[in-house]
This record gives sequence, C-alpha cells and structure tokens, in this order.
Amino acid sequence: MRGLTIGEFAQATQLSVRTLRRYHESGLLSPASVDPASGYRYYSTAQIPSAQVIHRLRELDVPLADVEKILGTDDPQARAELVATHLDRLQASLDRTRAAVTSLQRLLRPEPGDLVVELRSEPARMVAAITDVVELTDVLDWYAGAMAELDSAVGSPARLGPPGGHYDNELFTDGRGKVRVYRPTAIPPSIGRVRAVELSATDLAATVHVGSHDDIAVTYGRLATWTHDHTLTVAGPVQETYTIGPRDNSDPTTWRTEIAWPVFRLSS
Repeated sequence: MRGLTIGEFAQATQLSVRTLRRYHESGLLSPASVDPASGYRYYSTAQIPSAQVIHRLRELDVPLADVEKILGTDDPQARAELVATHLDRLQASLDRTRAAVTSLQRLLRPEPGDLVVELRSEPARMVAAITDVVELTDVLDWYAGAMAELDSAVGSPARLGPPGGHYDNELFTDGRGKVRVYRPTAIPPSIGRVRAVELSATDLAATVHVGSHDDIAVTYGRLATWTHDHTLTVAGPVQETYTIGPRDNSDPTTWRTEIAWPVFRLSS
C-alpha cells in the first residue's frame, strides 16, 4: 500500500501540510516513503501517534533536540524524566510571567488610601535559625528546604510565634547574600543546620502585604517610599514574618506577610 498522502496525513493528525514538511526537513518525522519520480510524501497510519506527540511537545516549546531525544529512547522512565525536566522549566517561566503580570496590574491600578505602617520597638529574642549565603535565583528553593528542616527541629508545642526571615541587602544589590529563616522558641535546638540565634533588639517600620507574593515587590516599594517620606533610613536587613503563608493555607487570598525594616530617624 502506498500509505497516506501528506494531505490525508495532515487531516488525520490535524497538523498542517506546512508543519509536516517542517518536521520532515528537521528530521523529526520523515515520511514512510517518498515517490522518487513525483517527490510525493507518503505516511503510514502507525506514524499518527508520533506526529501528535511531536506536535504536543512543540506546543510546550520543547527544543527540537529534546524532542529528538524523547522520541529516540525506548525507556519510558528516561522519556518521563526528559519531559518532566522541561515541564519544570516551563512552570518556572509561567510563574515568572504570572508574577510579572500581577505586579504590573497592581502598579497600574492606583492604591486606595495610605499605606498602614506600624513603628515599633522589638526586644531581643531567641530563635532557632538556619543561615546561609544564597543566590537570589535560588532563594525560593532554599527557603522551602530550610523551613522544612526548621519545622522538623521545632515542633508545634515549642513554637512561640510565626516563622520569619532576614534578607541582607546584598542579596538584592549583588544577586547573592546572607539569608536567615527562623522560628521563635524558648530553647532552640542545635541539629543539622539549625542553630540558636539571638535576634537583636531593633526599631522597625512594618506593614502587612496581603495575598499572593507575586506582587510583594510593590509593597516593598510603597514601604520604602513611606520610610523616606518620614525621614527614616534603613539600618539593617529587611525582615519578613509569615503570619499566614503557603505552609498554613493553600489559598493565596488568606496569606499575610509582614514586611519590616530596621530604621532610625535621620537628624534634621
């Protein structure tokens, strides 16, 4: 049998003739046979699943080289790992896009009323903490691992408040800096990466960011404006307290993150 013409194969796979020609030229999907006299391409029905797989992978922007690897292996586990790796990259890209859109929408929408900022003095306190120097691009993954370790080291009965984090300025200016996450507790354990740390007494300018962290940078900007307008200057790493976060509730509308800067008043 001569097989399906490229037009018939296009109809069967719901792919355009142009796309099938491109797949052929790139070596992704060659016809079952090509008539030497006419140059007509003919496909077998057994190639329909392969064409559909290629199309779905390309819809996900899987690079051609990776598509070839996926199609070229008979090991289901290897294929799954190749697809999973790309899906992780795609999810990260989607997360960045969503965060950028959310932040932009908020920036373009006037904020109702003034920012509510609390000026308070916080006493010294003991915490169980994990401290490390982290790349800015790795902060979220590092935070997830560190908080899981803290939760294991400091059980619910020993916790004296919500967890928090300190983020040195170099993390943002240089893309790499010291990060500390902690849980307040009366007797901090020393296990694994967890160590007892005494947080110094400090004066803070604090506000609460409500909801998803996608647009938390906007709240940072508003707090920076408020401190400048009130003749205050930042005197230490930014502090975050996760009153309600993803570890407490999967609904982002319930999240409450306090952002606070250690401050002192500039002399007039």
